Amino acid sequence: MLNKIFARLEAIYPEMVEIRRDLHMHPELSFEEVRTPKFIADYLQNLGLEVRTGVGERGVVGKLVGGKPGKTVAIRADFDALPINEQTDAPYKSKVPGVMHACGHDAHTSIALGMAKALSEVKDEIEGNIVFIHQHAEEMEPGGAIAMIEDGCLEGVDAIFAPHMENYIPVGKLAYRSGYILAASDRFEIEVIGEGGHGAFPHDTKDAVLMGSQLVCNLQQIVSRRTDPLKPAVLSIGSIHSGEASNVIADRATIKGTVRVFDEDVRDRIEQMIEDITASTCQAVGGSYNYVYKRGYPATWNHPNETNLLLEAAQKVVAKEDLVEIPPNMGGEDFSYFLQKVPGSYVFIGSANEEIGAIYPYHHPKFDIDERSLLIAAKVLSSTALHYLSKD
Repeated sequence: MLNKIFARLEAIYPEMVEIRRDLHMHPELSFEEVRTPKFIADYLQNLGLEVRTGVGERGVVGKLVGGKPGKTVAIRADFDALPINEQTDAPYKSKVPGVMHACGHDAHTSIALGMAKALSEVKDEIEGNIVFIHQHAEEMEPGGAIAMIEDGCLEGVDAIFAPHMENYIPVGKLAYRSGYILAASDRFEIEVIGEGGHGAFPHDTKDAVLMGSQLVCNLQQIVSRRTDPLKPAVLSIGSIHSGEASNVIADRATIKGTVRVFDEDVRDRIEQMIEDITASTCQAVGGSYNYVYKRGYPATWNHPNETNLLLEAAQKVVAKEDLVEIPPNMGGEDFSYFLQKVPGSYVFIGSANEEIGAIYPYHHPKFDIDERSLLIAAKVLSSTALHYLSKD
């Protein structure tokens, strides 16, 4: 049956490319998706799948019921775009100014739809069910995953898998990891409050610029001196704003940053240490502060059994030496919420090709992929789904 599916995917591949390019030309931002979920739902309904729309507000779930009883496996594909102005010359360049599929979600969607078409044609031979979870709003917190889970998208699902395009990896290769693969992603904002005044009379002020500058330096101690070096963590300050004039001492400064960790205990401690250091830094100058720490997506943890199963299935498509084990990185993903509920694995699909300029990382205005990665991913995930369903 697998060879039959692979042959159908090869025949469907031009349609997958067409779908990807259509979606690429019509990107929609997180929580603003209208055209895309309708396109997905119509496509799945035409295949005869059981389709739910408006799942978690904007998500779409299609269920392929196999002809024989068995387990249920899910494939997740996100479909939102980013607020980026595309700078490519592709004939399928975004038609929406300031909005672009710069993270491969158009590809993920076409992969899942291609799989649904090929697998629906042999559904009578399938033992169990395959659920296609098309998720909105991955790019913007709180993300679409939580709402879709609360709306029942995982009911009856025994395992779940998801692809992501990866332009750090050449087309034809897959990058995997068992255990943590992506970090928790949090952000914080601190407003330090002093008393402004004339630059000629600093002794009559409580200098917010001084407090803010000192605080930026002091916060770097959290990772370098107060966190176990065997437990990875990142604390980055992305923004600091204060004052308007050269001869006026500012009364306020605003600092914004991000924290990335894997360990939940480290996450808790860093959140508290930021406030402790902020309080002591401001107190030294006689100032005060406001502090907001917003937790984002949790760390993404790939289940070992399901990751090994994916690797076994992937070798039906790519050579063993093209399966690349990678270290975890500090990016974040709300697929982590799915993996907290059911076992599964998140895999990077190599999509880079220097010859055609597919070398830019995701979230870059020139991001594009080698579209051969669509067929590879569809074959790998189809093989994975069927391999999982055949396992006792």
